[in-house]
Amino acid sequence: MSDRKYPLYTIKNNCMDCYKCVRRCPVKAIKIEDNSAQIIPELCIACGTCYRVCPAKAKQPRNDLARAKYLIESGKDVYVSLAPSWITEFKGLSEEKMIASLRRLGFKGVGETAAGAEEVSAHIAQMLSEKETGLFISTACPSVVEYIRKYLPEMIKYLTPLSSPLLAHCQMLKNKMGQDIEIVFVGPCIAKKLEADSHPELLSLSLSFNDIRQWFLEAGIIPEEIRSSVYDKFVMTKAQEGTAYPIEGGMIETVKAYDKTKTAYMMQLSGIQNIKRELSNMHPEQFNRPVFIECLACVGGCVGGPCISNRISGFDKRIEILEQSDFSQEAGKRSPTTDITLQYAQKQIIEKEYSEAQIRKALSMIGKYGVEDELNCGGCGYDSCRNFAKAMLSGKAEAEMCVSNMKQQAQRKANALIRCIPSPIVIVDNNLNIIEYNEKFAETFWQEEKHAEIYEQKDLRGADLRDFIDFTNLFSASLDLGQDIRREHVRFNNHLFDVVVFNIDKKQIVGGIIQDVTKMEMKKEQIAEKARDVIQKNLSTVQQIACTLGEHMAETEILLRSIAEDYAGSEPKSNIEKSIKSYEEENE
Repeated sequence: MSDRKYPLYTIKNNCMDCYKCVRRCPVKAIKIEDNSAQIIPELCIACGTCYRVCPAKAKQPRNDLARAKYLIESGKDVYVSLAPSWITEFKGLSEEKMIASLRRLGFKGVGETAAGAEEVSAHIAQMLSEKETGLFISTACPSVVEYIRKYLPEMIKYLTPLSSPLLAHCQMLKNKMGQDIEIVFVGPCIAKKLEADSHPELLSLSLSFNDIRQWFLEAGIIPEEIRSSVYDKFVMTKAQEGTAYPIEGGMIETVKAYDKTKTAYMMQLSGIQNIKRELSNMHPEQFNRPVFIECLACVGGCVGGPCISNRISGFDKRIEILEQSDFSQEAGKRSPTTDITLQYAQKQIIEKEYSEAQIRKALSMIGKYGVEDELNCGGCGYDSCRNFAKAMLSGKAEAEMCVSNMKQQAQRKANALIRCIPSPIVIVDNNLNIIEYNEKFAETFWQEEKHAEIYEQKDLRGADLRDFIDFTNLFSASLDLGQDIRREHVRFNNHLFDVVVFNIDKKQIVGGIIQDVTKMEMKKEQIAEKARDVIQKNLSTVQQIACTLGEHMAETEILLRSIAEDYAGSEPKSNIEKSIKSYEEENE
């Protein structure tokens, strides 16, 4: 099953590697893959905890709004099964206006899921009256049912063999309105999408209250302002005590309304962790009378569901729900009218077993070489280091999730860098007390006659930086400004230092790298002096060469001029002159 086909999925680019969903998931159905927390559908119970706690909104419920619109546009008769918790979600909105708003979206009619709850209560009351002993676990919450089927398969036989109130209501609607109608649930629950996926013959799809709000907005419907009519009533019958189901203990109150259940013990559990703790240590064979347990995955009941946006106090919600519930004498007298029997098969999760050697090897990857190293801090999301090691072996976790190990690695790397850098390094807090330093710092600034009495052990951690250097103003300025500071040629004890002060924890912790450049500057001066000497010598040489060349040039010019003149006086100037001279000599 692909990620987005399941009722919950992860928007990978939004995942911030905080592991909050891993820590809070009651069944650890999340694996870290490519630095993203992905849901494992085979392990998930769709309780919505990850969606509720994700700070980056990377976990999202599957949006079936487009499918709902398609059903409406198909021309089929589509009915809504409306969860009774709508009263606390759309606070102050009348029943008629809510129904009118949903019908304006195109729904044929609206029914109360609470009517199905009353049918379930009637069946349970009859079941308890017929039994002398035994354990009966409610199946109203699909997340609880998933949890028991996957993680407590030995308790499946104690699940009441009845469908949930929602599926019961769907069956009632189809019996009344026709088997070919389509039904859409609207409520606060993500797990109801599992029921839609598993029982498409009864439930077409499930929408959250947020989906309906979005649909109202897109359709331009303002429920508070809509005009209702006499036709805006719940189809079939108005629910009475069944509207108490969304609160913890509400189901028990409806069952108690039946006089024939007086001999049964009844109790409620909410929250998967509480359910896990109590059911795992239960011994039903020791019961001497019927025991009914109402189990709800969400703490406080459905009014605390993952898709509830109205965050008023749970107490206020409970009061509001009870005020809408009718526990009159008529309640508890009804008999079951619809066959809602349903058997639950197990989906047991078989966890792979790992040898002690494999576990120890995995633990060594996170720096746990002995029991004393196993902090069991829970930062990775698992309650013990061994369980985290098993998660790594199964491919659900990565070594980088171990906070303590990553911290130790970072500390080791930092210490190695501090130790290996040849310049003095010191790290101080906002009071200029030394937190960390390297040997070069102690070697450079430790003065036996000055510091031996103050720091006998020669351990400078906790020491005042001002006892060692007088340019602490650079550190104070960096702390006050929250900025890195660089200064060159700081003089101290006949030395020159280049100082860099950098922020580690802004305005709380700073570090300083202090480079002794005294020898370097001396070498620079020596080189500069030699360069000046060479330049001076070169200038003298050039001057001498220039003078010599000047004299030689003058002498050469005089000589050449003399030769030219002599040559000009003894030689004919041209061939014509030569011809004339030859002619004259012949004629003589």
